[in-house]
Amino acid sequence: MKKSMVAGFMLVGLTACGSSEDVTNGSNAETLVMLTSADYPPYESVDTETEEIIGFDVDIAKHITEELGYELEIQDMDFNGLLPALQSERGDFVMAGMTPKPERLENADFSEIYFEAKNTIVTADGTEYATLEDLSGKKVGVQLGSIQEGEVEAIEGIEIVSLNKIPEIIQELKSGRIDAAIIEDTVAKGYVDANSDLKFTVIENTELAGSAIAFPKGSELVEDFNKVLAEMKEDGTMDELVKKWFEN
Repeated sequence: MKKSMVAGFMLVGLTACGSSEDVTNGSNAETLVMLTSADYPPYESVDTETEEIIGFDVDIAKHITEELGYELEIQDMDFNGLLPALQSERGDFVMAGMTPKPERLENADFSEIYFEAKNTIVTADGTEYATLEDLSGKKVGVQLGSIQEGEVEAIEGIEIVSLNKIPEIIQELKSGRIDAAIIEDTVAKGYVDANSDLKFTVIENTELAGSAIAFPKGSELVEDFNKVLAEMKEDGTMDELVKKWFEN
């Protein structure tokens, strides 16, 4: 597994973490590197007090690696760079609220779906857009490399504004430089709760949706991770984490 760090990326040690070569901690456990984009609360974000990456995905990763006897490091980067970094062996897996769409399956292996959410249309309060088709002729913000970007590209007449970070999209919306944004519901709720001048409308799923863990092609970790994910669903651990991060 990968033990090297990538210069310039944020590294966060979790649950008795540290390099497997760290003499002071005395651990001989191998270290797995998780790649993520920490701008997607409640899946992953940076705690402003501790500067650590926290969130739903992080708690799942911590639980899985602990169960399997690994230590964990997290590297933060732009969402659109996650799969290329995985392919170039800069990490062992990706957790970033990522959906295993066909084009992604060409370049990575995925775990079973561990959580399903829906996309929303986020707009200024007082506007009414019920479907993606209603946005034809409008400027619509999406995260670069995201599943939302792909869905908007399929709608004729939409002017797509692709940005690296969700906060950038929200700022563009609040400033009036875009008309709407397409964001996952659990993420949109947090931003709308924090911005009373915004609202969101849920788009019903018509095809595969939900988050899964991405691995390099042929990774031996997939089976082990799936086993722990199944156990988490069976013993209630996953339900507890969903309540912790999505129902507050």
